[in-house]
Amino acid sequence: MDGRIRIACAAWLATLAAAGALLPLIDGSDWLVQAAILLAAQTGVGMLLRWRGVAGAITAAAQAVVSLLLLTLVCVPEYATGGLLPGPAAFDQFGRLLTTGAEDISHYVAPAPATDGIRLMVFGGVLIIGLLVDMLAVPLRSAASAGLPLLALYSVAAGVAQEDSGWPYFLCAAAGYLVLLLAEGRDRVGKWGRFLAGPGRGRQLTANDGALAGGPRARAGRRIGAVTLGVAVLAPALLPSLGEGLLDLEENGGSGRGGPGRINAVNPVVALQDQLTRPANETVLTYETNSPAPSEMYLRLVALDEFTGEEWRSSGWYEDRVPEAPWPVPGLTAGVPTTTVTTTITAEDNYAQSSLPVPYPARSIETTGDDWLFDRGSGTLVSDDPELTSRGRTYEVEHLLVAPTTDQLAGAPDPPAELQEYYTRVPGNLPSQVLSTALEVTADATNDYERAVALQDWFTQEGGFRYETAVTSGSGIDAIVNFLNQKEGFCVHFAFTMATMARTLDIPAQVAVGFTPGSRQASGSYEVGTHNAHAWPELYFEGVGWVRFEPTPGQGSVPEYSHEETPAQPDQDRPGEPSEEASPSRPEPSASSSAPDRCDPAADGTCGNQPRTPESDDDEAGLPVWPLIWTGGGLLAVLALAAPMLWRTRVRARRLAPDAGPLAAWRELNDTAWDHGIAPQPWETPRQLAHRVVRVAELPEEPAAAVLRVATAVETELYAPHGTPPDRRLVHDVRAAAAGLRAGAGRWERLRALLLPRSAIRVMHGLSERRLAARARARAGVARALARRPWRRA
Repeated sequence: MDGRIRIACAAWLATLAAAGALLPLIDGSDWLVQAAILLAAQTGVGMLLRWRGVAGAITAAAQAVVSLLLLTLVCVPEYATGGLLPGPAAFDQFGRLLTTGAEDISHYVAPAPATDGIRLMVFGGVLIIGLLVDMLAVPLRSAASAGLPLLALYSVAAGVAQEDSGWPYFLCAAAGYLVLLLAEGRDRVGKWGRFLAGPGRGRQLTANDGALAGGPRARAGRRIGAVTLGVAVLAPALLPSLGEGLLDLEENGGSGRGGPGRINAVNPVVALQDQLTRPANETVLTYETNSPAPSEMYLRLVALDEFTGEEWRSSGWYEDRVPEAPWPVPGLTAGVPTTTVTTTITAEDNYAQSSLPVPYPARSIETTGDDWLFDRGSGTLVSDDPELTSRGRTYEVEHLLVAPTTDQLAGAPDPPAELQEYYTRVPGNLPSQVLSTALEVTADATNDYERAVALQDWFTQEGGFRYETAVTSGSGIDAIVNFLNQKEGFCVHFAFTMATMARTLDIPAQVAVGFTPGSRQASGSYEVGTHNAHAWPELYFEGVGWVRFEPTPGQGSVPEYSHEETPAQPDQDRPGEPSEEASPSRPEPSASSSAPDRCDPAADGTCGNQPRTPESDDDEAGLPVWPLIWTGGGLLAVLALAAPMLWRTRVRARRLAPDAGPLAAWRELNDTAWDHGIAPQPWETPRQLAHRVVRVAELPEEPAAAVLRVATAVETELYAPHGTPPDRRLVHDVRAAAAGLRAGAGRWERLRALLLPRSAIRVMHGLSERRLAARARARAGVARALARRPWRRA
């Protein structure tokens, strides 16, 4: 009996040690003390009944009943008879607490407050795990198997926390499990009867001798366990890592050409809608400028030049070396009126971005720090150092105020073929409705400038569109089509749709994300808030460069050059607007009739402001060096590493095809969750798996709703009557859910999901099945051949 008591106490300790991994998730530690007392009571009941010789099944049932009574006493005493015996009211309250606990878990971030619902879930989970561990370790004598529920408890806690500093909790949980193994091992060895103490002892030890604990086997076991724990904790810190290089990805980031790949790019849908819908207009920037046209002081943060069909994104055209000032302005040539302007910008302490918002086109940026990269596509400085951001930074920007005339825009020649090909790319599955609508709107236009103005006027005046931030977000094809049909959205929808329609008309276009000019203060400075967050389309005109348009009704300012008549210089505000004077502390702007380059673009075709594309650097680089190095075995290794990612990409494209159906979308969602560590279970229904994915990944409201919609769609497909119309939003829902899973995962988890997706094991399963089928067919073929063989008569 002493051995069973020892094992039961070790099981209690091991369960409590594994439950300690929940400490980073729940505020405070008093809940752990209460859980220890409840678990001790459950373990004590088991020890008492086993001492009295009660059967194992009855003992386990008694422990479960006592656990239920204790939960009733601790969590819902006011709904129970005598505060202890649960009835219908108590069980109803249990259900409500579990529901509120699940809502609390999805609402709070770690560490969450120990609400009544969360405490019930924790206490219940710890008692269930403790009961399983106790049953496996004590009556069944299988301490090794008891490690499975302990691992489940620890894995859930560690998977949700995902902290790099979680090794103490692992060490504690592993030590508890080791104590349980040692306790059971000592009990097993004690049943052998006699034990040789080793050289020099001169006598034999019985199982009851205390010296048994110091025997050579016990000492060796403890040493092995201690060394194993030490290696498990220290190995990750001592082994070399990949470091921060081309494979170091961040959410919504992209590997830039010429620079590191972990620049944080802006997600325009998430960031803009979040900022625009905030109740308070929090200040993010202030600036002083000597610009004679404050309404043109749009601050560009990033330019989105790629449209994949799923999203507009930046190609990450980064250069390690910041060009020498003045920076070239792509496409700007002599003859276009410009004014040199100086603006000093100060970012608030609560605004941290890796990219500096600046007016376009910037010619130079004066700021501190030597590790800035140059984002050629966006015309600003970016950083790959998390400590080098815009937070609290003051920087001075010299930029141009470009004021093209309508004649210059209308008479712009064709852009270079490379630039036009790159900036007019649209997905192959873009619905024909986009092009047909663009052709209808611009039917009376005779040149690209008139087409651009017609599109802008259609969105702002003639098309019946309405500005509304409380609409479903999106930046892909589905969002554009929905926007054209419903005719309501916010700046993201207007900018993305106009840029896409312009591209269908062979007008080079991109989308800029940043801020509108803000409001002028009594001191003469300007204040930019979160409600100034904005997106607008930019169209390219040869000789002028990138030109801003404003299709969002009631937001920002419509540029002067999109009116019928344009002044030659931007020396006055538009009619009907209050006069804006330059800050008296700023120097007067200097005007020029041409772009202030160090060479004349009209006379010298080799000037640095010749238009380029993000692919130009690739063409100019010549023969790459890496393919010459990674030859032979290195090339095969790279291909082997890329094989899982390529397989997932191919499978994903096939499953998310327009006619793939709900089952294919559900399989893709399952594998995406699996890739991020949430393995599917064969006994779960779609709805159960969906709720588990939402709970474990702590998905926000929109991705969680998308997961549940996909589960509902697959249930409808499986069980609804035939003829039920399919849900056309499934592809968007799967992608929204995948984006939510990526956003909630850590850096290495995202990297593993990309390069080594767990669901790729399906390939091995498929190959095994094919191999077995081929072997069966071969055996059947041999059997048939032998049956047909003519035997010679004896």
